[in-house]
Order: sequence, then C-alpha cells, then structure tokens
Amino acid sequence: MLKFLFKREQAVVELIFKYLETLQKTQSSFYEAVQTCLANPQCKDFDFHIDRTHKFESNADDIRDEIKDLIYSKALIPESRGDMLQLLDALDAIPNQLEHILYTIQTQQLCVPECIRPDFMDLINLCLDSCDLVARQVRALFQRDDDLKTLGDQIDKKESQGDHLERRLISQIFANQELDPFVKLQTKELIGLMGQVADMADKVSRRIHIIDMKRRV
Repeated sequence: MLKFLFKREQAVVELIFKYLETLQKTQSSFYEAVQTCLANPQCKDFDFHIDRTHKFESNADDIRDEIKDLIYSKALIPESRGDMLQLLDALDAIPNQLEHILYTIQTQQLCVPECIRPDFMDLINLCLDSCDLVARQVRALFQRDDDLKTLGDQIDKKESQGDHLERRLISQIFANQELDPFVKLQTKELIGLMGQVADMADKVSRRIHIIDMKRRV
C-alpha cells in the first residue's frame, strides 16, 4: 500500500515538472509577442504570438487539471493535499496573467508610449526573471538541489524592484504633457497588469516557504 502511494506521489511531482516546462514555453511565447509587437499591437505577427501563447496556457490548464485529479484521488496524504492545491493555484495564476496581458494589448489596441518602452521592457524582464526563479524554487522543493531560502530572497527582491519600477513608469507617463490622458490611463493599467506577475511569483514563493516550514516541524 505504501509503495502504491509513493508511486502516485511521484506521478504528481512529474506532472508538476511538466507543468513548469509548459509555463516556460508560455513565458517565451509571451516575451516574443511583446518584443515583436509592443510598438504596434496591430502588426501582422501579433495574432500568431497570442494564439501560440494561448495554446501553451491551455496546455498548462490541462496539466493542472490532471494534477488535481491525481491529488483528489488520494495520491498524497491528507495533510499535503491542501498545500499542493494552493501551490498549484498560485502558480497557475502566472500563465493566466500573461495571456490576459496580451489580450488586453490586442483588444484595447494599446501602443506603449516610446518614452517608457525601455523601462517597460525592464519591468517585463524583471517579472519573467521572477517566474524563472519560482520554477527553480518549485523544483528545489521536491529535488532539494537548490537553496529554497536564497531563491525566496531573490524573488522577494525582484518583487520590491518591480514595485519601484512600476511607480517610476507611472510617474513618467503622467509627467509627460504630450500624451493623451486616455492613453495615460490605458498605459497605467498595462503597467499594473505586468507588475502583478512579480507579485504572483512572490505569492508562489511564500506558499513554498510555508510548505517547507511544515516539513521541518
């Protein structure tokens, strides 16, 4: 019986790792989309990048559902099920948010003002770096091949840097007298949506910290 449960637990871990691989593909597709079409959301390649990002995000949802089915079928001991489900839900918010950002740019035809594009790309890179660190931290939770605390500290630092960069970007757009007021509001919304990705990564990291602390008790 114990051997059977161990095999099912391993199946959950393998699916989580598969989920992380799909998350990485979603991030890469998202990055290509904004890098290609940030200056012009009506460019001919944007729809392709959005469709591909949606495909990866949908694949991540399928893997998430498969993991939940395994967890609900008693693949884990009761004390672990809630922690894993909460971790999974926190993690799954990231690809959903990336897809939402692309749809927001597309439907509102948002063109990021040229004056803030370099800093906005810095915010994007910072947020995606946070996601990469979180993926490492999730793997380390199961493999013990990395320092969870060090990774958590790095993610927390990224989140703080992201907040600072958000405020700077918003100050820049509202200080620019040449920008249309409506464009300022649209851009502020987009900056906030992007900044939330780093917040989501930090939330996952905090959830991992709680799981790790429980294991040590």
